Parts: sequence; C-alpha cells; structure tokens
Amino acid sequence: MDLYSEQVNRLVEQLGRLPGIGNKSAQRLAYHIINMPEDQVKALSGAIISAKENVRYCQECYTLTDREICPICSSKTRDKSTIMVVETPRDLAAYEKTGKYDGVYHVLHGAISPKLGIGQDDIKLKELIVRLRGDVKELIIATNSGVEGEITAMYISKLVKPTGIKVTRIASGIPVGGDLEYIDEVTLLRALEGRTDM
Repeated sequence: MDLYSEQVNRLVEQLGRLPGIGNKSAQRLAYHIINMPEDQVKALSGAIISAKENVRYCQECYTLTDREICPICSSKTRDKSTIMVVETPRDLAAYEKTGKYDGVYHVLHGAISPKLGIGQDDIKLKELIVRLRGDVKELIIATNSGVEGEITAMYISKLVKPTGIKVTRIASGIPVGGDLEYIDEVTLLRALEGRTDM
C-alpha cells in the first residue's frame, strides 16, 4: 500500500537518488520541501537547474566553475609555480578552508583503481602533464591516503620526477583511508606543511 500520493512518492524517490540520502532522509527532505514557501522552492529548483546548465570544468585546473577559468586560477595573487593535485573539487574546497595554501590546484576527478577498472586515461592526468610544461617548480600530491590514492600518487611521481619538477606528498596527519573532505582544517594544514619529497 502506498503511504503517499504519486507526487510525494516521486519526490522521495528522486531525493533518494542523491548520494548519502537514504529513504528516511529523502522523506524528511520531501516533507520539508513541500512545507517551504513557494518562492523558496522556486529559488531552490532554479538554483539546481542553473547550476546544471552553467557549471563546467575550469579550463586550467578542472574544478567546477561557472566561468572558463575559475577564481583561483585567474587570481593574480596565487603562486602558479606550485600545483596541488587533488582527487575531487570537494578536496580542493577542504584545502581552501585552511586559508594557508597560496598555490593553484589540479583536480583529477578520481583516482587510479584497477579493481574498479579506472586507469590513468580515465582521470585528468594528461591535462596535468600539459600544465607541467609551464613554469612549475613544485607538484604537491594530495590524493587521499587509501589504496587508490596511493597508487595514483606513485604513478604521478614516476611520471613527473624525470622532468626535474620537485614532487612532494602531503604528510600522514591524515588517517589511512580518510577522505580529505571530512578532515578538519588544522589536520589538513599540518599535512600540507609536513609534506615530503617523493
């Protein structure tokens, strides 16, 4: 027996497709949305549609942006000779929260995972190699500390070291298997400051 009308069931079903949202959370969100003032619902749906239509990858670092070049890459105050490699835009956001890193980033959009069939051609590695032809002095590898992140870090290190660019890895203040987006700013800052040569 259906507990809700078709419209409510459809909303719960769609919300339940979001990552980390189970059936109960989807129901709570659906109730909340239904009880919101109409102008707020329109603003929410408009923001979702606008983001989907206008957000794309930065042409330099591949983070998400609504411009061709993101605000970090276009900033005149950022040190473009230092590039931090991260797996996702969420990892980039986690480091930005520290307020202490003044270089630029490169977002891979994943990590090498033979188990999942993700190879070096499935992430933004070619684009990174192209960027390294510029005036880059240091590449900081800040992939997650799980198996896939370590495989990716080692692969990048082996590719880049022969170019003479300094390659460092963030320090292990981050627990093995921990995702950067869930680590507090102080731990991230200590990991950045304690990076080591690879």
